[in-house]
Amino acid sequence: MKTIFKSALLGVAMSLAVGTACAQAYPNKPVKLIVPFAPGGFTDVVARILGQKLSVAMGQQFIVENKAGAGSTIGTDFVAKAAPDGYTLVMISTTHVISPWIYKTMSYDPIKSFAVVSKLVDSPYVLLVNPKVPANNVKELVALAKSAPETIHYASSGNGSSQHLMGGLFVSMTGAPLKHVPYRGSGGAATDLVAGVVETSFAGVPNALSQVPQGRLKAFAVTTAKRIPQLPDVPTMQEAGVPGYEASVWLALLAPAGTPKEIVNKLNSEIAKLMATPDAKKALYDAGVEPTPSTPEAMSDYMVKEMERWGKVVKEIGIKVE
Repeated sequence: MKTIFKSALLGVAMSLAVGTACAQAYPNKPVKLIVPFAPGGFTDVVARILGQKLSVAMGQQFIVENKAGAGSTIGTDFVAKAAPDGYTLVMISTTHVISPWIYKTMSYDPIKSFAVVSKLVDSPYVLLVNPKVPANNVKELVALAKSAPETIHYASSGNGSSQHLMGGLFVSMTGAPLKHVPYRGSGGAATDLVAGVVETSFAGVPNALSQVPQGRLKAFAVTTAKRIPQLPDVPTMQEAGVPGYEASVWLALLAPAGTPKEIVNKLNSEIAKLMATPDAKKALYDAGVEPTPSTPEAMSDYMVKEMERWGKVVKEIGIKVE
């Protein structure tokens, strides 16, 4: 028995030693940071900020790679099936916990297939409208849409995306018959919105900041309960006449399930440190997001709650993949 006990202790000690050595050596080669959305969108902007900061902090390149499609499930599936060694990560958004309610079948479990590294940021979306639309606020837009059903469209980054759901929630709560137009990424949606191909979109703050000050788009409302400092003159949706409307989008970093805890904790620690620096805070502020790093455990719990919350919203408003 003593021999067995000593062997067991030796095994535990060796595992701890290997894990510690692995974490100390990590990363010793470039890390892929998968963005499951097209370039130029909200998630992509934050990923490139984080990738650059982590590259400097950890001494290896964190290379952003876009794998868009199917409401972010293509790129996310790629990471779910990757080796759990910390060298393939994915930056997810709220869409990650919406997809299971939108798609009939999924090749991975949004919770069990991943090891959570950290929550990253929170941000509202902004209801953006092309200047050619003869409306100057939310109430006028709703009235216009009701007067000419399905002539006003709202663009999103794809079926099942956060943009899709926020638009669907708006339609449900106002009765405005806006017609959904899914794109293969928020970049294409933004381009057509500015060109007037589509009339409206619920877009990330970076898109608003790049178009609204120049007059290329009008900002009617932000989706959160409070106004944001980047657009102080833009009312909240509730202020604009939609009582009870409140929603935001968050981003988080995940690794494949089974990634060593030591590596997860090392990444988590580095992210917390770099997001507290003035330089990172300014870059994220300029991108229209608020840093909200967390422990892996706290974000895991939050994802479960968010999945339940958005599942109820999907059922209530009847959103389905078109």
